[in-house]
Amino acid sequence: MLNRVILMGRLVADPELKTTASGISVCSFRIAVDRNYVKQGEERKADFIDIVCWRQQAEFVCRYFGKGAMIAVDGQLQTRTYQAKDGTNRYVVEVVADSVSFTGERRDSGSNYGNNYGGNQAYNAPSYGGNQSYSAPAPQQPSYQQAAPQPSYQSGSNSDFQDMPLDDDLPF
Repeated sequence: MLNRVILMGRLVADPELKTTASGISVCSFRIAVDRNYVKQGEERKADFIDIVCWRQQAEFVCRYFGKGAMIAVDGQLQTRTYQAKDGTNRYVVEVVADSVSFTGERRDSGSNYGNNYGGNQAYNAPSYGGNQSYSAPAPQQPSYQQAAPQPSYQSGSNSDFQDMPLDDDLPF
């Protein structure tokens, strides 16, 4: 049997870090995931999905993500029931995250999340057997593949580009 969920969306609110009675960190948050199909004449719709992270991964999410941040989640779908304070039974569907990732989206320098950490990096939950680091592992490049630095055009000017004549045939 297979129970795998992969989602990418934006946080609806800032994640909140809580601690269980036994001292385990837990973080719950909701993401908005746009639907691919849009009916003609209507606006794009979104689904709102509840996500739960545990232990160091919960602390990672609360430290680096905030409201509006794009996040990628890989986990398992879980359902549960509980009795609310008013006595009614509630049914919950949520994704228990195995790993969360930055999407590579960069925000303005004024935002709180993602500035200390960037790129397409993921935090995979480690085995919980002792002293664990709270920082996410850095991506590893294979030793046989040294990538040359790519030129950056962020500080370029219009003089860096040539005007294309409009009367020429394009090669594509």
